[in-house]
Amino acid sequence: MLTLTFFSLGITITALIVPGRWLWPSLLVQSSILPLITLILLLPHHSSSTWHTLSTSLATDSLSSPLIILSAWLLPLSLLASRQHLSKEPLARQRSYLTLLSSLVLSLIITFSALDLILFYIAFEATLVPTLIVITRWGNQPERLQAGTYFLFYTLFGSFPLLISLLSLLSLTSSASIPLSSLNDLSTLEFSNPSLALWWIASIIAFLAKLPIYGLHLWLPKAHVEAPIAGSMILAAILLKLGGYGLVRITALFSLPNSFASEPIITFCIWGGLITSIICIRQTDMKALIAYSSVGHMSLVAAGIFSETTWGLNGALILMIAHGLISSALFCLANLSYERTFTRTLSLNRGLKLITPLSAAWWLIVSAANLALPPTPNFSGELLIVTNLISWNPWTALFLGLTALFTAIYSLYLYQSSQHSPNPSSFKKISQTLTIEHLNIFLHLTPLILLIGKPELISLAW
Repeated sequence: MLTLTFFSLGITITALIVPGRWLWPSLLVQSSILPLITLILLLPHHSSSTWHTLSTSLATDSLSSPLIILSAWLLPLSLLASRQHLSKEPLARQRSYLTLLSSLVLSLIITFSALDLILFYIAFEATLVPTLIVITRWGNQPERLQAGTYFLFYTLFGSFPLLISLLSLLSLTSSASIPLSSLNDLSTLEFSNPSLALWWIASIIAFLAKLPIYGLHLWLPKAHVEAPIAGSMILAAILLKLGGYGLVRITALFSLPNSFASEPIITFCIWGGLITSIICIRQTDMKALIAYSSVGHMSLVAAGIFSETTWGLNGALILMIAHGLISSALFCLANLSYERTFTRTLSLNRGLKLITPLSAAWWLIVSAANLALPPTPNFSGELLIVTNLISWNPWTALFLGLTALFTAIYSLYLYQSSQHSPNPSSFKKISQTLTIEHLNIFLHLTPLILLIGKPELISLAW
């Protein structure tokens, strides 16, 4: 694990010291090597039922390995998507931007592989700083400051209860190691179920805000709309998954009170997924629609995690990985349209199929995957979660069915409104798409194609 960590740190240092003319080539080459290193180190152990200890403080298991690979995979793709956006920026600002992105991925890798709860908390909070700077410094509109404020408030809102909870856990169990810390034996401490439930809720509130579920989601659409392309990609693809990862870890520690408190949260997540699906239909901004769709999908992930069954947890992991790739691809396609039409309004982005037909094909494929069309991994993950939730309570079938219906409506609406209909006369001078942009989308879909043929690459071996 130290090899992976130091190589990620080397990318950050390279962004700071390399001469200007070699800045982009060196960063692209190094960031492209990073996924290969992660695959070599982690893929042989992805299905191990035990921790694969690679250093005294860092280790991986079947939950963290896919998320680390996803983080490494998306770094070069976010750099490719940002190059044209930053081409007119001064060299110092380009260097700062690349340094922040590489340091963000380094923090994510440490978070996903931390063996110690305190190290996990520090790395989890460290992801806040580069993300906040990217949103507030490289956003396109003055509202980026408000978006940064919302992001900071919601993140810190859940951080303090989490810190107090982890310190309390450390004092009670005398161990901060994630594999060893457990509250299964708290019956000897004479805590009542309501007290444990409150402790558990204080521990998970930070992760529910990071996912986010409906009600704690107000920061996400603002952050996505104002963030630059790389910020939106990493935010949707990886940072949201920090919430899911943290929920799985904390739920495993607090196994005693879950039956008391998880049922209302599962119900709220299912209801929130339905509401956000309806909200998506009323959106006029491409990025806002994609952001709200992420809230709906992550609500389903949270419901699967709180069910605490093998099907629910495996479905949540599969959906997190698949959604990470698809949402990042959607933001890439939205940025591809924005760089040519200079608007994200759906009513103004019309008839692009006639101008950029290959991009329209990408839109169709990615939109189909977003609505969980078979045989995509999105379908596999949602099928596992939905089947599990219906067996938990048959009444959930009604709400989950309506959620699937509205998800199909807004996904097809996003494709139809942007690619069909007569295009405005001002679009006749739109430049054609570049090969590197199509390569970026193809590299997003490559892991999904692999997972269709080999779905066992993502499965919890617990």
